[in-house]
Formats: sequence, structure tokens, C-alpha cells
Amino acid sequence: MCVLLFSCNVVRIAEKVMAWSSCNCESICKEIHDSWGQPAHLIQHLAGLTQLECRKTRETYVKIYGEDPAQLLLQSSESSSQGTGVSQRTYAALSMMMVNPHERDAIVAREAFEQNDTVNYKALIEIFTCRKSSHVLLIQAAYHAKYKRQLDQDIISIEPSHPYQRILMALSASHKALQADASQHIARCDAMRLYQAGEGKPGAVDEAVLLEILSKRSILQLRLTFSAYKHIFGHTYTASLKNEKSGEFEDALRVVVTCICNPPKYYAEPAKAMICSSDSEKRANEQVKQMNEQK
Repeated sequence: MCVLLFSCNVVRIAEKVMAWSSCNCESICKEIHDSWGQPAHLIQHLAGLTQLECRKTRETYVKIYGEDPAQLLLQSSESSSQGTGVSQRTYAALSMMMVNPHERDAIVAREAFEQNDTVNYKALIEIFTCRKSSHVLLIQAAYHAKYKRQLDQDIISIEPSHPYQRILMALSASHKALQADASQHIARCDAMRLYQAGEGKPGAVDEAVLLEILSKRSILQLRLTFSAYKHIFGHTYTASLKNEKSGEFEDALRVVVTCICNPPKYYAEPAKAMICSSDSEKRANEQVKQMNEQK
């Protein structure tokens, strides 16, 4: 009985999607086409759609008009400062809703290299640590298809060289390697190697050992390894990197390990910084206002 009900629900959902596609998609495409240059109407048509509906709308729009609405929205975001009344981020967000997840990550990766002569390493770290290997391979393929460039090669070509760069290449290699099932035995062995390459020896961390482990282990296996490290030595691996021996590589490694082991903490830190920055700005504005009132 439960199986029958489940099957009926699946059929209803499929029928609903097909019905939406046939009845609404073409009319929405026409409304979008007629709304270019009218940002308020454009947002009204797109904001109420789910991501799946947005992607279906994009496919239909390309078939009807021969243009990619996601690309048109990106172009609109670049010219939004010319008095359209719609922020650049709004256009960019609408564009991102229309693309597949791996294509979206490919766009984020490319934008990471175009941050006013700096590289947004954290955006790249998130891609290589928070995505499945199959998804990372799709991102790399989408990156090449869209920009006619290789993501790995763009990372290698970053100047000046940075520890994040070497860590990213190791993580990229791990996604291409044959992924074995996660093993507690390997986790304990790697935890011992981490100790011997770090706090168990004088001087800085042995970078070669760390990069080798990062390049040969899946993200799941790395999580097990860092968990085993805490179990064996009584503190987290990131805690062992906070000492007088720490340099740029250790600082970068600490960020990457946090992203692998504790994503909520990783994402909370920049959010907290933004809130503090906003509060500081508000206090500064209040002080200026008070000073003006006293004049």
C-alpha cells in the first residue's frame, strides 16, 4: 500500500512538472523576452520560479530566441551601475538560478581569479572541499567549455605563488584519483604521519608529506584522519598548527582543514566579520551624526 501511494505521488509530481513545462514555459519565455530593459518586470517573472523551472525556462528560451538568458542577465549585471535601479548582485543571482550547479561553480571559480589583481582562494577551497569528486569533474568540464581554459592550469599559473595554490592542486589531484572506501586503519596511519610531519618534529610542518596525503585521500577519508588525530592526541589538528612555528603554509592549511572538518565554523567566521564590520560602520555613522549635531 505504501509503495503504491509513493508511486502515485511520484507520478503526480512528474505530471505536474510536465504540465508546467508545456503550459507555462513558452509564455514565461515570451514575458522575459518582452521585459528586457524593464528590470522590475523581469525580476517579477523570474523570482517566483524554482531553480528547476528556471533551468527549463533557460533551455526553452535558447530554443525559441537563440540567446542564453543567463548570459544576458550577466551582461545586465555588468551594466547595472548605469542607472537601472537594480543591483549588480540581483542580476547575478537571477543568472545563477538559471544555470546547472556545476556550471554555477565554474562561474564562481572563474570570478575567483578576477578579484582586482587578487585571487579569492576561499571560493576555490570551498569548491574543492565541499563538492563530490563527480561534481568537481563536471565543474572542470564546464569551466573548459565556457572559458576555453583549464581550471587546474589557471591555478598553477597564479602569480605570485601561494600555499593555497599548492594545496588546491593537491586537492584537485585527489578528486581525479581512484576513490577507495574510507578506512579507519588508513585514518590512524595518516594521523600518525601528520603528527610526525608536524608537532612531532622540530621546525615547520613537512609540506611534502601534507600535500601527498591531501592528493591521495578523498574528503571523507581526510575527515576520518583528522577525527583520528583528535582521538589519538587529544586535540584537533588545527590546534597543532597554532604555534610559533606557523607560517603561511600552516595558516592556509588551518583554513582548509576547518572547511573540510567543520564547514559551519568555516562559514560562520566571515559572516561574523561582516556583521562586526557592519556594526562598526553603523557606530561610526552615529558618531559622525552626533558630532554634526553638536556643531
